[in-house]
Amino acid sequence: MKCKVAIAQVDSKVGNMQDNLDHHIEMIDKAIKEKANVILFPELSLSGYTLRDLAWEIALDPHSDLLFKHLKEKSKLISIIAGFVESGSDHGIYNSAFFMEDGTIQHIHRKIYPPTYGMFEEGRYFSTGDRVRAFDSKHGRFGILVCEDLWHISLPYLLALDGAEAIFTLTASPTRVAGEVSEMGNATVNHEQHRAYARLISSYILFANRVGVEDGVNFWGGSSITDPGGKTVVTAKYFSEDMIFGTLDSQEVQRARRFSRHFLDEDIDLASRTLKRIIRERDKR
Repeated sequence: MKCKVAIAQVDSKVGNMQDNLDHHIEMIDKAIKEKANVILFPELSLSGYTLRDLAWEIALDPHSDLLFKHLKEKSKLISIIAGFVESGSDHGIYNSAFFMEDGTIQHIHRKIYPPTYGMFEEGRYFSTGDRVRAFDSKHGRFGILVCEDLWHISLPYLLALDGAEAIFTLTASPTRVAGEVSEMGNATVNHEQHRAYARLISSYILFANRVGVEDGVNFWGGSSITDPGGKTVVTAKYFSEDMIFGTLDSQEVQRARRFSRHFLDEDIDLASRTLKRIIRERDKR
């Protein structure tokens, strides 16, 4: 794995699929001009976030919907990761992310933990995903998570065990803060978490957060790339659109894992046996 990655920190319009698609194409062309191999967009980047019942109307079949036609053409020049509302074959509606490469969708991740606490109400409108797995691309072996998924330590752990050397996370992280600040609580907590995860699983953590205002909620941006040693390589602006770049390199993953062997020495069989015991004991209660 050695590739240049772009993170497109964008503002999306709720329900305006065509304008959002046009903006994606604009950012993709910019990344291609900068010779990036992969571009990552935020959560629900093609649809906007605060959808509620509108999610029913704009849900897409990623394999047949014509909206993906232009993206598939662009994916022959750059691999694309973006967020959308997926219409599942089971008739469920999912908060999903796709990986598109060489004109085809190679992988889809459905958000496993749509939140329903605080200001969030995703669980009312979206079904939950039921699997997580790493996948191979021509640039390396990757994993994808969507926002809240990254707050469940089992998911990045499982992806890394499954061979992912880089975990791409699409988010729509809100704040009530208005105006410009150099640092804030949301950003501090998220970036600390990314550094800790990257260091513990010796893998890249890529974080694409959106910006803009929807329904009185301000999305703060601050997208970032964190290397396998836990160092933040680059961070995007707060509260405004931006594009950042970084290089993913298997040699850096190798160096991190050999320098500090905790992930190489992880006993997956012990973890599996213990989880099975916990499940058995829970089911007896």
